[in-house]
Amino acid sequence: MYGVFGGYTQWAVVFLIIFVLFFLLVPAYGAVSGTAAAAPGVVY
Repeated sequence: MYGVFGGYTQWAVVFLIIFVLFFLLVPAYGAVSGTAAAAPGVVY
């Protein structure tokens, strides 16, 4: 199961999954917490 990056392909896939889940969960968490709580994260 070695791709273009060899042994690093597995870690790249894992990182990509975490990266996607992060950007899917953060907006949802911000919407539940409220725009006031999410504002500092958006500014910075």
